[in-house]
Amino acid sequence: MALKHKLILASGSPRRVDLLHQAGIEPARLMPMDIDEDPKKSEHPRSLARRLSAEKGEAAFAAVKGDVAWQGSYILAADTVVAVGRRILPKAEFVDDASSALHLLSGRSHVVYTGICLITPDRKLRQKVVETKVRFKRLSGKDIDMYLASGQWRGKAGAYGIQGLAGSFVQKLIGSYTNVVGLPLYETMLLLAGEGFDVYAEWQEG
Repeated sequence: MALKHKLILASGSPRRVDLLHQAGIEPARLMPMDIDEDPKKSEHPRSLARRLSAEKGEAAFAAVKGDVAWQGSYILAADTVVAVGRRILPKAEFVDDASSALHLLSGRSHVVYTGICLITPDRKLRQKVVETKVRFKRLSGKDIDMYLASGQWRGKAGAYGIQGLAGSFVQKLIGSYTNVVGLPLYETMLLLAGEGFDVYAEWQEG
């Protein structure tokens, strides 16, 4: 029997899973997609977030489209990009990269873009890009050194996760907080509900 109203999350991010749980949604399957996330020449960060979320969603769709058990499922993909102006800060893998990113973010504003892509059971593709403006306080050398020592920067776009220690660096935020964490809940729920997914299925007690 086909699985109806099941959600495949084309991501392995614990933060995105936690956010969906917060909204009362349990993904039926996690499918992190290994795609090339390098920006194209002169690509705007907003366009990059939109393109990568679509590529992840389409890759997940291609991986399950021949599997009868997953017919009737929704596929949700997301990609988060951090940028200062048009300068895109990649996911930090090495301490030197993280240090450079934190020095760049210190005392200034940056924008976090998250592209979300939903592929419906009837193969319709819906997209939305959400942006949030974040301003960091001026970081001291000790702020940066201690944050680097924490290791919380690893694998994070812009070398920080707002839901962790770096939340104390945020002086001002305009827009969606959950967008900065990695999945804008309001827009995601709106997209799902608008395409017939029962977002309230798990809300009842018991």
